[in-house]
Amino acid sequence: VNPGDSVLSGFINRNGVLKVAVEKPFAESTVKKILDLVENASGRKAPTEQFITKFARYYTPVVVVAALLLAVLPPLVLPGATFDEWVYRAAIFLVISCPCALVVSIPVGFFGGIGASSRKGILVKGSNYLEALNDLKYVVMDKTGTLTKGKFEITAIEPKLGVSPEDLIEVAAHAEAHSSHPIADSIKERYGQAIQEERITAYNEISGHGIQATIDGKEVLAGNARLMEKFAVNFEEVSEIGTIVYLAVEGEYAGSLLIADAIKEDAAAAIATMKEQGVEHIIMLTGDAQSVGDAVAKKLGISEVYSELLPQDKVEKFEEILARKGKKEKVAFVGDGINDTPVLARSDIGFAMGGLGSDAAIEAADVVIMDDKPSKIGTAMQVAKDTRRIVWQNIFFALGVKGLFLILGAFGVASMWEAVFADVGVTVIAVINAMRILNK
Repeated sequence: VNPGDSVLSGFINRNGVLKVAVEKPFAESTVKKILDLVENASGRKAPTEQFITKFARYYTPVVVVAALLLAVLPPLVLPGATFDEWVYRAAIFLVISCPCALVVSIPVGFFGGIGASSRKGILVKGSNYLEALNDLKYVVMDKTGTLTKGKFEITAIEPKLGVSPEDLIEVAAHAEAHSSHPIADSIKERYGQAIQEERITAYNEISGHGIQATIDGKEVLAGNARLMEKFAVNFEEVSEIGTIVYLAVEGEYAGSLLIADAIKEDAAAAIATMKEQGVEHIIMLTGDAQSVGDAVAKKLGISEVYSELLPQDKVEKFEEILARKGKKEKVAFVGDGINDTPVLARSDIGFAMGGLGSDAAIEAADVVIMDDKPSKIGTAMQVAKDTRRIVWQNIFFALGVKGLFLILGAFGVASMWEAVFADVGVTVIAVINAMRILNK
């Protein structure tokens, strides 16, 4: 920024001292606007209407009117029929028709599913998201921190002739001293010594390129190939798979560092499980180079991958994927960073990694995986299927028993004892059945 420029909330001052005047209250700040966007995006999700909600809207008035007619019409129409007998039958009919089994057991079924998920380290923020997992056909996954550990390690040091590996690491660590990027952290961790801040007299982070710093009075460049090209450095391009950090001192190429992000142990199994569960399209989005993205996708069995994406590019790409889905199909996004927040909120079901994930991502997500294992996505889908099966078992059981006893009650075959069983007994059985999900 230059004197007179606007500084948005959330900006990070990486070098120098700035005097900034606050011009707006928090309610008008950029951070507040971003949070509003996230909330509005969440509001665009289509609400899952439970079957029982629609059913009860018509069921209750119908059975009340039917009981009233049963009490009044037969004594007026049938010879020998008395009001005492038919009012008693109507009372039996009304007791049997009470929808307690449906109203109690179905929410208990979904709560049981949410409880079973939490036992497995998966926090589901609502029964509608648990139910939506049954229709999941697209899973879009961020790479770093989701499919990979998000912890970069230096796997190769390639200094130019005349430069020692130790000197190359030392220069790189001081160049990355003020960066909080995981790649910078891996370089500083490998260096293993205290950074001597007084040696760094200038620092400038060039977005999308790397670092330009002055160390011991010498200009040091540390970044990608674009940075070397930008400053016309004659460098030796590395073709190995991974993130390459090229270094130059005083315009002269000094060497490179190969940094790789290890794939999570259960990532391949997670992809296979999702395919078994019925997910038809698994897509990976990453800001890394295409070679890195393609290599990770090939190892994991992912056929569709989009690389070299900036945060705004991920949103655009995700919107394209949303446009492809069918009317009843659901799209999930799995991420962990604050830059994934808008996409998490826009998705039908947002998965966030609870361990490495940022607070904003966890807040925006619908499902949080507490141990960062992508294989838990398949586990959540299995719990959702078990929950749906048990819920529908209760629906058919309750309606079937009540339908039978309603007919028996109307014809005077069922007594009040049978009516109580058809109401309370069916409710207890349905609740016990719903609790089975906790043992899945």
